[in-house]
Amino acid sequence: DAAANLVGRYEGQRPDAPALVIGSHLDSVRDGGPYDGPLGVMLGIEAVAALHAQGRRLPFAIEVYGFGDEEGSRFPAAMLTSRAVAGTLEVAALDVVDAEGITLAQALPFAADYLTARREPAATVAYLEAHIEQGPVLEADGLAVGTVTGIAAQLRYSVTVKGMAGHAGTTAMRLRRDPLAGAAAMVLAVEQLARGDNSDVVATVGTIEALPGAANVIPGEVHLTIDVRSGSEARRNGVAEAILERLREIAEARALELGVALVHDLAASPCDPVLMDLMDDALVAAGQPVRRLVSGAGHDAMVMAALCPTAMLFIRCKDGISHNPAEHVEPADVEIALQVMLG
Repeated sequence: DAAANLVGRYEGQRPDAPALVIGSHLDSVRDGGPYDGPLGVMLGIEAVAALHAQGRRLPFAIEVYGFGDEEGSRFPAAMLTSRAVAGTLEVAALDVVDAEGITLAQALPFAADYLTARREPAATVAYLEAHIEQGPVLEADGLAVGTVTGIAAQLRYSVTVKGMAGHAGTTAMRLRRDPLAGAAAMVLAVEQLARGDNSDVVATVGTIEALPGAANVIPGEVHLTIDVRSGSEARRNGVAEAILERLREIAEARALELGVALVHDLAASPCDPVLMDLMDDALVAAGQPVRRLVSGAGHDAMVMAALCPTAMLFIRCKDGISHNPAEHVEPADVEIALQVMLG
């Protein structure tokens, strides 16, 4: 399509019938695994192949989408092409830059066409995405697949902590304003507050950088990121506010300057209740226990929810590992997922 998504259409009983969109993404993170994304596209293709082999045509068409740049690995514009399809991609997205200062529009001269890739809601019945869980819950419960209830609300902050740089050998401990030591206390506070909530809230410090970054220099500045997620926006916001308050207390106690910028705020994206019930019925028909779980990771489904009702099916992955070359899914579990999708 105009956003460079790969699209295949299997006609329904009427050539002009609206379509059930089955999709996921074809890209991955650097040094990622082979299943995160592409497995969902392949399952869509296999589902169509099975219907075709049986000579079955449904009241609606099926369109299988292979989306691009869901991860935002080069440009900070995650779910780029699914946003184009859902009609939520803004012109400003063309101006985002990569680490080399190159804009998306410069890298892809046809990127402006992405804005014309929007599907019409009337032409779309629903969106279905099968995806590896990217977590350990299904494996811990001994289950191959599960119905996703929704995608967690996400907050991400960029935090800067400033102190006083100095010589590592000549600055007395009592005179130091070490932003890295303060940042270390902040990292522990993030963990403690998320654990203490005793809910589904998770909080992560994913990156930390000390400047100037020399072995014999007390850092003068530290940058870190904080990611907070929950199936409930209220719980997410409560823990995030507690974290920010604790960061301010640590900075004040250590005479450090604290800067916090909100860089990412995604509302929770619940799956459609009717489709969840249908998914549960399909699990039972495939001989599987019904298990519902929330997705802590973002997926194209959360974007497609702006266009149509959405449903997701999670597939067990070994040790919950993802975004890693060790990512693994058992073929038998994929077969079960296909049975559920066909149900």
